Amino acid sequence: MRRSSSKKKSAESVATDLFRSASSKASTKEMDRIDQLFNQYANRSSNLIDPEGIEKLCSNLDVSHTDIRILMLAWKMKAEKQGYFTNEEWRRGLKALRADTLNKLKKALPELEKEVRRPTNFADFYAYAFNYCLTEEKQKSIDIETICQLLEIVMGSTFRAQVDYFVEYLKIQNDYKVINMDQWMGLYRFCNEISFPDMGNYNPELAWPLILDNFVEWIAEKQA
Repeated sequence: MRRSSSKKKSAESVATDLFRSASSKASTKEMDRIDQLFNQYANRSSNLIDPEGIEKLCSNLDVSHTDIRILMLAWKMKAEKQGYFTNEEWRRGLKALRADTLNKLKKALPELEKEVRRPTNFADFYAYAFNYCLTEEKQKSIDIETICQLLEIVMGSTFRAQVDYFVEYLKIQNDYKVINMDQWMGLYRFCNEISFPDMGNYNPELAWPLILDNFVEWIAEKQA
């Protein structure tokens, strides 16, 4: 009985080892293909996918470089510097998407968009979009023109009316030259919590950034 049990365990152990070995080889081959794809777009001297490489990637994916899905791809990679992907970031993102060829990456984009648009992920993506645009060391805020463009890309399809009004307000007001993270996240909260355009449930006594109090007053005057 003991010998039989021992043989059985031995056979199971061999099968497990074979499975692990095969799985490891498959994972290595997948990573090799991911690296090969990286090398098609990377600058050889810097070993980075730079803005030129990203433009080429967008062209091959049949998307614009301003398409929200490219920003979502950067989010999935946890890319730190705008316009650049490191090999480590590329590996992280494409492995998570199970995309080791251009065709697989193209097919993964719609699912990636669904993933990002889940409420649990979108707030993180929205905050990431702001940080991704901080291109200078110790930079804490973003100029109004860039913020308007970013709002269009990130929130335009979800909160069209709010974005249109807020962009119009930002362009005509003279109090703010830049927007910080607190103001940026405040607008996200505003879009999700405040009924629009009547804004009946907006309470200026609550902890809203001052820019949103001013925005609400501006709309009230506009609607009067």
